[in-house]
Amino acid sequence: MSLKNEHRLRFRDAMASLSAAVNIITTDGPAGRCGITATAVCSVTDTPPTLMVCMNRNSTMNPVFQGNGRLCVNILNHEQELMARHFAGMTESSMEERFSWDIWQTGILEQPMLRGTLANLEGSIEQVQEIGTHNVYLVEIKQIIVREEGHGLIYFKRSFHQVMNKTLATAV
Repeated sequence: MSLKNEHRLRFRDAMASLSAAVNIITTDGPAGRCGITATAVCSVTDTPPTLMVCMNRNSTMNPVFQGNGRLCVNILNHEQELMARHFAGMTESSMEERFSWDIWQTGILEQPMLRGTLANLEGSIEQVQEIGTHNVYLVEIKQIIVREEGHGLIYFKRSFHQVMNKTLATAV
């Protein structure tokens, strides 16, 4: 194995130790409708509210996200692991089937918002940067829905894990 490949694999192993919230990123518009499971989501600033979303440039969904220019970040709760698996391509369900389920609502930008999440953040893609193998989308958030109930879902060491909301756990 080359030193460059070994370095890349060690980087991936290190990143597997970085716990990250699990999100389904969705888009709908003239370029089509699709969604992906992503952990590479990060806040940038609150003025104006802006997120960074990273997506592999080899993904067939990149042109759809860029063509629509809008998206929704759906922050999953611990009960939505199966949805994360569907949108990560870990199951046999098609994109059309995933969006046919009665679990969606539409936001002010007409983006698919998954019901029952911890939060939905709907916004417009303001910039796209190419960095290595990925596109980095800077998304200005136009609508924010936050729910107080529910526990978190993270991805850590290449598997899904529940994160307890201590406020809810002590209130019961």
